[in-house]
Amino acid sequence: MSDAMSHDQASYLELLARGAAPEAYDRPALLARAEGAGPEALAALEHAKRLALRVRAELAERRRREAELSALFETAHDLAGLRDLDAVLRAIVQRARSLLGTEVAYLCLNDPAAGDTYMRVTEGSVSARFQQLRLGMGEGLGGLVAQTARPYVTDSYFDDPRFEHTTTIDSGVRDEGLVAILGVPLMLGSQVIGVLFAADRHARVFEREQIALLGSFAAHAAVAIDTANLLGETRTALAELEKANGIIKEHSAVIERASDVHDRLTELVLRGGGVHDVASALSEVLDGTVEFAHPDSPSVTALELTGTAGRAKRHGEVWGAAVSAGGELLGALVLRGHPGLDPVDQRTLERAAMVTSLLLLARRSAGEAEQRVRGELLDDLLDAPDRDPRLLRERGARLRADLDAPHVVLAARIDGPAPDTAGASGATERETADRRRLWSAASHLAATGQGLAATRDGGTVLLLPLAPGDSAAELARRTAGQLGGALRESVTIGASSVIEAPAARPGAIAEAYAEARRCLDALRLLGRSGDGAAAQDLGFLGLLLADTRDIEGFVHRTIGEVVAYDLRRGTDLVRTLGAYFASGMSPVRTKDELHVHVNTVAQRLERVGRLLGPDWQSPARALEIQLALRLHAMSEAVVR
Repeated sequence: MSDAMSHDQASYLELLARGAAPEAYDRPALLARAEGAGPEALAALEHAKRLALRVRAELAERRRREAELSALFETAHDLAGLRDLDAVLRAIVQRARSLLGTEVAYLCLNDPAAGDTYMRVTEGSVSARFQQLRLGMGEGLGGLVAQTARPYVTDSYFDDPRFEHTTTIDSGVRDEGLVAILGVPLMLGSQVIGVLFAADRHARVFEREQIALLGSFAAHAAVAIDTANLLGETRTALAELEKANGIIKEHSAVIERASDVHDRLTELVLRGGGVHDVASALSEVLDGTVEFAHPDSPSVTALELTGTAGRAKRHGEVWGAAVSAGGELLGALVLRGHPGLDPVDQRTLERAAMVTSLLLLARRSAGEAEQRVRGELLDDLLDAPDRDPRLLRERGARLRADLDAPHVVLAARIDGPAPDTAGASGATERETADRRRLWSAASHLAATGQGLAATRDGGTVLLLPLAPGDSAAELARRTAGQLGGALRESVTIGASSVIEAPAARPGAIAEAYAEARRCLDALRLLGRSGDGAAAQDLGFLGLLLADTRDIEGFVHRTIGEVVAYDLRRGTDLVRTLGAYFASGMSPVRTKDELHVHVNTVAQRLERVGRLLGPDWQSPARALEIQLALRLHAMSEAVVR
């Protein structure tokens, strides 16, 4: 019996060796009882069974502890290898959930500025409201952990009265369906920086060993968070240092370039260089293309530099600095190919614009003598029509003015009160200054455009060449815009008819000037100040203003398309128009007058509208069309 009992007790060692389940430890006693073992033998087996189960439990606890320590070591090792804070936080909650085998794990960090704790990272969460929770100090289980710096655990959250329940927190926990929650503080020294949680959606008792395990893990996690924060701050500081170093290097290079351009500009001024020399030197220093642009150029217009007082301004990838003097815009230095202009380069561009202003003023002083000569020549053309044409041509050639080419006389005035009938003696100082500025700008425009300019009758008169394909009206409007932009004032200009060869007909200049002045006065009376126009722009009023009384031209401009259509197609649109106006613009009475169907009248009037434009029946156009019809009928009667 003793040998049998020893054998049965040895079987417990065998069970321990192969890690059998607890139920297997009942088998030796059952077999011994079946074989008729006595009470002493059965008691010995029961004692051996209890010892074996105790040994088994201790071995299992050691294996579990070894596994936890191994997992904790691996986690600490993994966290030490992470550098990004977000990656560290995600790894913490993932490992916490894995170590404790919970359904959810999450981490909250303290917000010192707000004085609360906010949800930072979750793992296994499905509720958006839960993921956005903020916990005040002492509120909820997490708020209590953050406030007391001690771990707290509850196997039934909603039934636990130890912490303050709030509607917001309870709603979030209920949305997530959590029941059992364990929270441990994340500590850096004596400071709580957050709370690490593990939770299940069913009742669960967290054992002391699990609480200790999560607490140990939280200690490693806190160090990893602090390390990641320090590394992040270090990287930020290094990046800022690199940026600052780069800025210092860039500024040093820019200052060297600024010094270089200063030396070059000084040399240019001393040797009498021009604006294009300044632009060329600046192009080399600023690593772009710099050019001097006139006030009316598209690039200057787009930059809207008027009133910027030489400050650099950007439009798209183009930079510009106004070249101005005494409030007058003389042009601009325009930089292309350098969109990222820094402040030092901007100041370099602005200083170059100031140098350019000085150069232009110096040239203007030298050019004023030439302007006076141009004014004297125009005065002679206006006041002395019996001058020798040959001498006039020679004087014009010396001023680069071709007096055998077609020209237009322009009368210009800065908008203001009506001309003072008392004459120049009654003019105010402002009016005198305005006239001087207008003459200066007009003289500059005439010199660049190979024309002439002079002061006269409280305004300025210009004699400008007419380019092929251009018209007197277009030239007047363009000149009004150019002078207005240069002076930053509203300038009104009246234009004469075209003079084919001023040198051959000196007397025609005075007649053209009188016509231009009448056109100027008409524009101001019509409320079109700041505009430019010729007599042909003013309809029948222009017909009255013009010395030439160009009746044929007026008829052609007004109804020429309709007359030409009738000649080409053999239609009767002119007669239909006459009958339409004679019938009070009534299609019904018109069809009676013409003895045609009213649809025919409608079709003809529709054709007239396509030829003359949609506004042909407006009062102003209708009046001009009726006058043109009468003049056309008169001219036809004379021909017959």
